[in-house]
Amino acid sequence: MTHTNALHILVRQFLNPLVLILIFAATVSSLVGEMHDAIIISLIVLASCLLGFSQEYGATKALEALKKSISLSATVVRGGMETLVPASTVVPGDIVKLAAGSLVPADGMILSSRDLNISEAALTGETFPVGKVVGVCPPDAPIAARTNCVFTGTSVRSGTATVIAVDTGARTEYAAIAGAIARQIPETDFSRGIRRFGYLMTRIMLMIVITVFVANLLLHRPLIDSLLFSLALAVGLTPELLPAIISMTLARGAHAMAAGGVIIRRLDAIENLGSMNLLCTDKTGTLTEGTIKLDDCVDPGGMHSQRVRLLAVLNASLQAGLKNPLDDAILTSGETDADLKAFVKKDEIPYDFMRKRLSVIVGEVGQGTMMVCKGAVANILSGCTAVRTGNAIEPLDDRWHADIDARYRKWGEDGIRVIAIATRRFAQDKGSYDTDDERELCLEGFLLFLDPPKAGIKNALAGLRHRGIGIKIISGDNRYIVKHLADTIGLKTKQILTGAELASMSSDALFARAPKTDLFVEIDPNQKELIIKALRRSGHVVGYMGDGINDAPALHEADVGISVEGAVDVAREAADLVLLQQDLNVLIRGVDDGRRTFANTMKYISIATSANFGNMISMAIASLFLPFLPLLAKQILLNNLLADIPAMAIATDRVDRQQVQHPRRWDIRSIQRFMIFFGPISSLFDFATFGFLLFVVHVSTNQFRTAWFVESLITQLATMLVVRTTMTAWKDKPGRLLLCSTVVIILIALVLPYIPMAAIIFDFTPLPAPLMAGLIAISAIYAAALELVKRFYFRPR
Repeated sequence: MTHTNALHILVRQFLNPLVLILIFAATVSSLVGEMHDAIIISLIVLASCLLGFSQEYGATKALEALKKSISLSATVVRGGMETLVPASTVVPGDIVKLAAGSLVPADGMILSSRDLNISEAALTGETFPVGKVVGVCPPDAPIAARTNCVFTGTSVRSGTATVIAVDTGARTEYAAIAGAIARQIPETDFSRGIRRFGYLMTRIMLMIVITVFVANLLLHRPLIDSLLFSLALAVGLTPELLPAIISMTLARGAHAMAAGGVIIRRLDAIENLGSMNLLCTDKTGTLTEGTIKLDDCVDPGGMHSQRVRLLAVLNASLQAGLKNPLDDAILTSGETDADLKAFVKKDEIPYDFMRKRLSVIVGEVGQGTMMVCKGAVANILSGCTAVRTGNAIEPLDDRWHADIDARYRKWGEDGIRVIAIATRRFAQDKGSYDTDDERELCLEGFLLFLDPPKAGIKNALAGLRHRGIGIKIISGDNRYIVKHLADTIGLKTKQILTGAELASMSSDALFARAPKTDLFVEIDPNQKELIIKALRRSGHVVGYMGDGINDAPALHEADVGISVEGAVDVAREAADLVLLQQDLNVLIRGVDDGRRTFANTMKYISIATSANFGNMISMAIASLFLPFLPLLAKQILLNNLLADIPAMAIATDRVDRQQVQHPRRWDIRSIQRFMIFFGPISSLFDFATFGFLLFVVHVSTNQFRTAWFVESLITQLATMLVVRTTMTAWKDKPGRLLLCSTVVIILIALVLPYIPMAAIIFDFTPLPAPLMAGLIAISAIYAAALELVKRFYFRPR
């Protein structure tokens, strides 16, 4: 992490609205001559900000270290050899090789290309890929018109290219306009919860502050004292260290998840993972073994064909574009290099996701030029006019179509994935070929692939369901093979939606249909984002698992974008977390860690707001009836700072088992109910303390403030220890760090009145032993009462 980033984090601590309120209070104090109070408030502000900085800086460093383990790479030519290097190390002058799925690491000029299409949405906002070619463009051409250049932050949709890097880092076009065009990350469930919580705290804070300030003025209290007291109440009510505590909790969660094989790229994703109640995924590699095997090569009639195998190997071995498991399976199917010596590659038409075809043009000794086209069955058939039967060629008529459709459906129902192979002969070599030449094809046959369900996948899916997470498959495969897999592994298959049906739907119709759909099949890659958006709109917290080029928009749209270490660059960059193994059991461990992290975050928010709310209500009411302010502003701030120190250890606390069994979501009403339920209990014991101090032991003003400072701090810490668990507090022990830090702060609270400097700085005074014993007794009774009331609050409903 750079010094600039560290300074940015430090400055951000001081720009917190609550900190600005304190700075304003210190300024007011100094202007009216209360330099002592101004210095004390300033020191407390500095301590709070440094505490927050230390936690957030540490969390950010930890996250950066984790990100480096999955850093993006680029292929460059150095010393005449192609070398894989970190993308951040590409420099001007490097020769960069690009292929489908690559993220462009630098602004550069195209030296050579083949059917290159670049997605520039991150730069220009243009949805559709832009064709790029070697050439010359005017120097003043806008970015969208620079068809001979590629730019940092864009990605290769299809084709290949060799590029010379011209600008990198801060000199790139992306860096120059990133602030203006950066695609906004959709607001996630966790971010939305934080925002709503902020609104709740603001409303409560304004109501209390304005009421107390006006009331004190009506009671003819000093203006400055009333203002400082009201501002201190505002700060005391709000958990101002929430950002730092969230960062620390998330960083600890990120470390735990990394140990389990899940690398976090964006910390908010941990909370969202704990909230996730719906997981959308493709099937290959996630639900299946991912080690696809070529089971057979057959002619159009379904008979084994060695010719079809040879054509498949030609296509797979000579293509230079997008690498994929299907080609790997073909190349390990048994053909040798000797079988390919009679062929010479002349050209290639790379795969793209609209055509769903890949063609290689070869010259065959004594036979002329031939195109070998491989792709999805429907897309290949759409370009075929003939079919090969043995050594004969027949027209591809309706009888053949019906026969192929029946066989294709039967293969799908048996769980077999099918790819078609077709050829076209050319009377003479054209030299250059394009997609317009993929016509008048002759169907040669089919490649039959097997990708069996992953071992233990049923148990993994059961584990997800047990945790309240539903599964939906989104696949480009045909409905029969997807349904066969789903039936095999125990997923629902009653409601199926095809890509063709989805294409004719309005967004409102999809919104109504998507939550009820079990399988999305024959889906066009561009439709995945629409499905995720519809599911999120229906109220689900959606995780999406993908590793392909066209998964990036859906990964970006999901509450939790999940990819794998072996995914293409653009998919990993769009994901929020990366699995080091493509295994749902790894994801389940991540879900549990995410829910523990979420639970500990909610503990802090609920406990801090309820305890602070009770104490602030007590102070607000007491200030209206006492002839003096119950606590000075600096005492309120010190109380709040000391109470926050053990709260930092909540990240290390244990979590009740039932809190990881179901998705956890932000519930502002629940926080508000918790605060309103437990806060007044604290206030009741505060009033009991007031009565004890005023009518039993008849304390002085300074004794009252000192005693109540001690009692309110101890009761806040007692609340943390008791309410942190739904179980009996002494049976479910807190984490060691939380327990130790709480005990230390309680001891400080008891000792502080007797420290001479405390009298000078904070106006504390030593308390008689009987008075201190009474405070300890009231705090103990409060803790016992809280335990009893807690059982009523957390009772099963």
